[in-house]
Amino acid sequence: MRILVTGATGQVGRRFVPRLLRRAVAASGGGSVRVLVRDAARAEPFAELGAEVMEGDLRDGKAVRAAVEGMDAVVNVAAAFRGVAGDETWAVCRDAAVELGEAALEAGVGRFVQVSTTLVYGAGYGRPAVEDDEPKPLDTRGDYPAAKLAAERHLLGLHRERGFDVRVARLAFVYGEGDPHLAQSLRWAGTWAAHHRLHLVHHADVAQGVLRVLLADGIAGRIYNIADDAPATAVELHQLAGVEPPADAPGRPLPDPWEGIASTLRLRDELGFRPLYPSVWTARDAGVL
Repeated sequence: MRILVTGATGQVGRRFVPRLLRRAVAASGGGSVRVLVRDAARAEPFAELGAEVMEGDLRDGKAVRAAVEGMDAVVNVAAAFRGVAGDETWAVCRDAAVELGEAALEAGVGRFVQVSTTLVYGAGYGRPAVEDDEPKPLDTRGDYPAAKLAAERHLLGLHRERGFDVRVARLAFVYGEGDPHLAQSLRWAGTWAAHHRLHLVHHADVAQGVLRVLLADGIAGRIYNIADDAPATAVELHQLAGVEPPADAPGRPLPDPWEGIASTLRLRDELGFRPLYPSVWTARDAGVL
């Protein structure tokens, strides 16, 4: 299988691509991996592992069409969110994703994995959100969830209307392996009720989840949540950072205890997913934070 990956030098991509090179190529009986990056120098580690590096901007239609040529599958990991202006978020997370999907379809690519976010769910379900729930992203989360949801809807429309094999992987809050994301969670957790929970997923489990979504047959049009088994409370996030939680956190209200919590039953039951790190504490004990 010849696979194109976008967003390869981001926090998720740089940890996913080496695993893809080691595992997906072998699992599919041989193949190749191409990465589309804006700066080829940053992709040298992938080239050393055997990836084909193509330099180009995801927002450049010509570069995108060249990148998808000859590919069997595309994994769109690219994203723009924290610290990025809203127009850039929409340009990368929606517009570029849509153009990439349409270019892949026209080029005869066999399957397309759109990496998205569980932030599309928002609140108000009264239970862990499932993939068939109507998404309702919260305005307080910025433009990122809405842009990702818009891309999902367009791409899944290509599946319904034109038979394109699109699969969506919605990631929980990603952490691990030196990613500063976990420490940055205190920006939000510092304002939460003590028992407000954050659903997490380790980079190793992101990789195995996305690989399962990529390699499985017969799942065109399906959406899968990828997350661990034990969402961490605001207190636990402070403990992990070695910081005392705010004194008033225990008394703060928590309108919806299920906000941000997503079910992984579909991924477990249909694709055999079992998290390597079921909780952030498991990852801490293994030394892979």
